[in-house]
Amino acid sequence: MNGTTRLRVDPTRCTGHGCCAELLAEHISLDEWGYPVIAEADIPAVLLRDAKRAVADCPALALRLSREAY
Repeated sequence: MNGTTRLRVDPTRCTGHGCCAELLAEHISLDEWGYPVIAEADIPAVLLRDAKRAVADCPALALRLSREAY
């Protein structure tokens, strides 16, 4: 089965630490209050390792990767 991997943020859990944007700057930017803005694009294979690290290192456990079939 083919599919894509997307990064999602739970805004109710996020506390705006910003470390996700440091770990995955190619896919995450911060708004003016320091909360992540996730690119509406698939995570490319070359960034998957960095995306997994951002999810694992999130102090608020607000990030997750989801696999979507197409």
